[in-house]
Amino acid sequence: MKKAFFLLHIAIVLAGLSAIFGKLIILNEVLLTWYRMLFATIILFIASPFLKESAKTINRKNYFQILSVGFLLGLHWVFFYGSIKYANISVGVVCFCLTGFFTSILGPLIKRQKASWIEILLSLLTLIGIFLIFSFDTMYRTGIILGIISSLLVALFTIFNEKLSKDFDAIMITRIEMLGGTVGIGVLLPMFLYFNPVEYLVPTLTDTGLLVLLAGVCTVLMYVLLNKALKYISAFTVNLNFNLEPIYSIILAVVFFKEYSELSLPFFIGLALIALSLGLQMNRVLRTKG
Repeated sequence: MKKAFFLLHIAIVLAGLSAIFGKLIILNEVLLTWYRMLFATIILFIASPFLKESAKTINRKNYFQILSVGFLLGLHWVFFYGSIKYANISVGVVCFCLTGFFTSILGPLIKRQKASWIEILLSLLTLIGIFLIFSFDTMYRTGIILGIISSLLVALFTIFNEKLSKDFDAIMITRIEMLGGTVGIGVLLPMFLYFNPVEYLVPTLTDTGLLVLLAGVCTVLMYVLLNKALKYISAFTVNLNFNLEPIYSIILAVVFFKEYSELSLPFFIGLALIALSLGLQMNRVLRTKG
């Protein structure tokens, strides 16, 4: 059990590390996302013979659904990396905390279930924290807007992916989702590049190395570690622990980029409210489970 928790927290750190790669790689957010998903797809197809996965087949309708959900994940990454590049890592990952707020509202609507007003009220603390950061750190407004859209997209991804994850093998779904994101973002690339021309379409040698690490370590390896941890730890506990991802990302941003010099008092007040919201939600769920 201790080993499983150790693997889980390595996976969470790797998830937080993906934001660092987004800052280091000089490619714009769309090209970065496309190459990340392309490399992850290639790695997963090469590694699939060595990974244990269910033999359950996927029909055409479900295959298209999984591809579409993968495209949704790709859009989330585009806006997430856009938020980091227009603001900084700390702002990008703080906005990611709004995922719970959007999920508490959109989940019941999509699933046609009764909404939890307690979850909505607790999530409003996160919204107030974002508002504080948004109001006072005017230099980061574009990045914050992109980060909010990113959290909305990943909330939709989580809602639609939940049932698919229960019905089909996780490795198979991950591979198809990465393929769906690669194709979907690839289709949008010409239009994006028409309105936002770039000097280089092909990554530099340094960026290629970083992209391979991002795809292999922060995407594929992170999934493998999560898969191993899930053999001994419940999905509830895993999701609960993933609330630490933004904190890990901010710590890494401070270590690598000295971002504390860019952050104002309102940012930390907003961050405290977000942390309070996460803590209260975690306590509520733990008491319910207990």
